[in-house]
Amino acid sequence: TKGKEAAEKLQAEGFDVHHIKLDVTDISSIATATKQIEERFGKLDILVNNAGINIDSGTNPSDLDLNVLKQTFETNFFSAFAVLQATLPLISKSNAGRIVNMSSTLGSMTDTLDPNSHYFGLRGLAYQASKAALNEITVQFSKELTDTPIKVNSACPGWVQTDMGSADAPGTVEEGADTPVWLATLPEDGPTGGFFNSRKPIPW
Repeated sequence: TKGKEAAEKLQAEGFDVHHIKLDVTDISSIATATKQIEERFGKLDILVNNAGINIDSGTNPSDLDLNVLKQTFETNFFSAFAVLQATLPLISKSNAGRIVNMSSTLGSMTDTLDPNSHYFGLRGLAYQASKAALNEITVQFSKELTDTPIKVNSACPGWVQTDMGSADAPGTVEEGADTPVWLATLPEDGPTGGFFNSRKPIPW
């Protein structure tokens, strides 16, 4: 419903926008959405893997429920892989395919081990490990696709005022979208296989 409403709002503003229903945790839904994209457009220029959940924030690893860990990985890791793998044949038909995996600085092991980092005191094994794993998807696919026009990168939008980030977040949606949009529209000589926040590399 939200997707349909968003599409209608953008259409009213004069944009050529289409809404396709997709449940990233449902393989049949992924297949259906991919087929619809192929039938309507014949290719896919940009994939932004943006679906994600964070349901263990503040939980010590010793208290983490195994089902919460599995549920988090199902959405944040396995589903991102499944969507990318399913759509890659369509992305390969583009002259300049771009794949952006929406990650988080919380998935940076270097940063979260730094006592001077804002994220040092935060705990959430399921979310943080799933984002670190998502970053490895970026690395592995960028290596496989290195001799193609396709670029694969991870982006951290920062703490943003979304349904997940809440109204308490300091960043606006527009600010959070800047780096992902930049990566989605990189020129031919742009980077691939990187992890970025505010258009700057951040450590794995």
